[in-house]
Amino acid sequence: MINYLLYVDPGSGSYLIQLIIAAILGALFYFKNLWWRIRSFFSKTKKDDNTRDGDGHE
Repeated sequence: MINYLLYVDPGSGSYLIQLIIAAILGALFYFKNLWWRIRSFFSKTKKDDNTRDGDGHE
């Protein structure tokens, strides 16, 4: 029987968790900004449409 002694230092563990959370939040922020850029790009092409009122709402 092989016993592995796995130990994560509490300081290193909390740093690792912080890195994972930061990576997830960074990815979410990146895709949110990408989504808004794509959305604004397509909304600019429809800006000349007469179905919208002065505020840009349909």
